[in-house]
Amino acid sequence: MINSPNLNNKDHTLLKTNLGSVYLFDNYIITDFKEGIDITFDNFNEVSEIIKVYFEDRPFGFIANRVNSYSINLTDASKFNANFPNLKAYAVVVYNTITERVFEIENHFFTFNRSVFKEIDSAVTWIEESLSHKV
Repeated sequence: MINSPNLNNKDHTLLKTNLGSVYLFDNYIITDFKEGIDITFDNFNEVSEIIKVYFEDRPFGFIANRVNSYSINLTDASKFNANFPNLKAYAVVVYNTITERVFEIENHFFTFNRSVFKEIDSAVTWIEESLSHKV
């Protein structure tokens, strides 16, 4: 669930996937993945297909709303980097210091323009500003 009245009032599509909820907005995606999952390139396939169909070759932003604790298999980072050339900004919303530290570790593996936030509205603002400079 998105914890922002501003976003809940924006036009979006909610999809339920094997990994959790995916919210599609005009030029960005917000994910709320399930507690305890391990995201690999293979099990991300469903979300990957949604991204490819919805955004095609258009620049887009990705917001990982990490309300739940989950892991990303960092040995797959190069595959994620290569498969999303039109991903222009990646924001992570954290709710505790452990998740913030995980973000810092992940930064060593991913090549996306990434930033961390403590609230979702700030992440959306940053994504929208980043995309306005990349179009």
